[in-house]
Amino acid sequence: QVQLVESGGGLVQTGGSLRLSCVASVRTFRLYALGWFRQAPGKEREFVAAISTTAANTDYADSVKGRFTISRDNAKNTVYLQMNSLKPEDTAVYYCAARFTMSTMFAGPGAADYNYWGQGAQVTVSS
Repeated sequence: QVQLVESGGGLVQTGGSLRLSCVASVRTFRLYALGWFRQAPGKEREFVAAISTTAANTDYADSVKGRFTISRDNAKNTVYLQMNSLKPEDTAVYYCAARFTMSTMFAGPGAADYNYWGQGAQVTVSS
């Protein structure tokens, strides 16, 4: 019922930047908390960032704090992940996720908290 489509991935050198976008096909986008997760080859899926419905709350993994910024535009049904100062260890498939919630504060790191997932966008950082 809710479809999420990521875009903006690609290949960059260490220290470069990328911005991922995720568009949701749902009218009540404002009622969905959003998150970004990633999975590197041979690794488990890990939390990257999350944002509440009103963007009042955000949360970041320690590994990306200070380098990545999550934001949302409810008028465009889009969540973004701005990635700066990229490192080779950031190489992964990045997934956006959404959770319907009446809470204006929720921005959780648990993958099980999210109901809908995008198809993933490849980000490769070369050294």
